[in-house]
Amino acid sequence: MRLEELSAHEIRLKTVTGELDPVETAEYFCDRISDASNKLNDFITITRNFAVSSAARLRLRLENKVNPPLIAGVPVAIKDNICLKGYPTTCGSRMLEDFIPPYNATVIENLIEAGALIIGKTNMDEFAMGSTSETAIQGAVRNPLDQEYSAGGSSGGSAAAVAAHHVPVALGSDTGGSVRQPAALTGTVGFKPTYGSVSRYGLVAYASSFDQIGPIARNVEDIALMMNAISFHDPHDSTCSSFDRPDYLAGLDGFKPVTIGVPREYFASGVEDDVVEAVEHAVDLLALAGCRVEEITLPRVNEAIAAYYVIATAEASSNLARYDGIVFGHRCEQVATLEDMYAESRTAGFGTEVRRRIMLGTYVLSSGYYDKYYRKAMQVREIIRRDMLKVFEKVDVVVTPTSPTAGIKLGEKLDDPLEMYLADVFTVSANLTGTCAISVPCGYDRDGLPVGVQFIGRHFEDAELLKLAQRFESVIISESDGGNA
Repeated sequence: MRLEELSAHEIRLKTVTGELDPVETAEYFCDRISDASNKLNDFITITRNFAVSSAARLRLRLENKVNPPLIAGVPVAIKDNICLKGYPTTCGSRMLEDFIPPYNATVIENLIEAGALIIGKTNMDEFAMGSTSETAIQGAVRNPLDQEYSAGGSSGGSAAAVAAHHVPVALGSDTGGSVRQPAALTGTVGFKPTYGSVSRYGLVAYASSFDQIGPIARNVEDIALMMNAISFHDPHDSTCSSFDRPDYLAGLDGFKPVTIGVPREYFASGVEDDVVEAVEHAVDLLALAGCRVEEITLPRVNEAIAAYYVIATAEASSNLARYDGIVFGHRCEQVATLEDMYAESRTAGFGTEVRRRIMLGTYVLSSGYYDKYYRKAMQVREIIRRDMLKVFEKVDVVVTPTSPTAGIKLGEKLDDPLEMYLADVFTVSANLTGTCAISVPCGYDRDGLPVGVQFIGRHFEDAELLKLAQRFESVIISESDGGNA
């Protein structure tokens, strides 16, 4: 088996036993990314020197018989809104194209301690605002399964890198589905942990009450492996919970049948027939695996998308106010006044979609509209949270499609922002409520594009949700092998 086909778990085992040299691993994967035939545009920066130096330190550690770290020798890609000291963190924006962080995000420190080889920063929608990874100044990310299609967004670069076997695992950020939706469109596994499970310190903020760092991989086991490496309490992040983290790998195969709820509102008009068919088949497979299936109601799916975009744009307007060209960020020099400098720098520094969301957020926070829009959206958010908690009194897991479509062609939604926003219609509820959620491949449409099924779990029951996802993945693999797996 070729090196790029190995899972993160397999690479770690082979590195620890000495079968793989971490320095050679780092160089091999960096070469794959920088190969001239790579037309996916999935990486913004390749951090070869950092990866090789990390690999050299790991090799010395292993030679000295020190206890092997959690993900020793595993190549990892990082979304370009997560700070890596000494390397550009652009967020796909002209505003930050020259920004080099003087510190590491907490998840970066965790990965370094865990023995990861960080080999690059991945492309993304500008400031994580988008569902197709087309809004970055570096250009669109292409789906490795069909390059006429988007890799999804905003973590499209991370998802494409995993799907293309450029890395076995990657980190993205999930504000309204930005890990799960691109995972669904690229046939990978994307996990949004419970809000507060993973530190956000060093993640460039878009909407702080929604943002959550999460892993993307080609299988559930590697998701659990990554969670063991990055999920720790962090005093630098006041939103990071201090609960006792489980071993996400332990007992991963110890699945016990659970009760799953299927909200029929998520299968209504607007969802492609092939997506509905694939997700309903996934529910049938879980029933055969012993799960009890109940029809439930989450009636506010349309209100969820509306509330999300009001609150998220309001928070974005506040968070992005700091980029004024004074302390850091893009600055226009040829201006007559300070006010002109602010206006010209922000106009030139931000792209169309980011400016649109800033203006919308400023509007809903403005005098006379705060109560009408922002306060009302926050009230709806609380109603949706209570709806979810009520559902979890009857079922253990909620099952929905991840995306209403199996594929988005490049350029298809750029001129229709409302259509682009609706790509998140099934994923935003987990961000509004702070619950954990995962997307797992469950089939294909008639054009051969992958379909993802989403499992939503209770707060801080991430390990239990991963057990269900692992069981479902094994059933899907068994079925594709004719029942011989």
